[in-house]
Amino acid sequence: MVSKVQKWGNSQGLRLPKHVLESADISVGDAVEVIPQERQILIKKVSQRKFDLAEMVSRMPRTYNAREESFGKPAGREEW
Repeated sequence: MVSKVQKWGNSQGLRLPKHVLESADISVGDAVEVIPQERQILIKKVSQRKFDLAEMVSRMPRTYNAREESFGKPAGREEW
């Protein structure tokens, strides 16, 4: 497939056909990583991992003790 880089506002753009995006499992609004390589550009979908609070807590060391942190006295119109 041959496509053409075109002016798009102050930038340049490249339109990708729907079937190309579908084959790469990329949808409108997905985050992608653009990797410039020697005389080519690689576009990869960024896998956005879902965080699970229970799983994250289970990885905390049993010896972990939370402590209060001080960020100093209020400055300006901050409320504490």
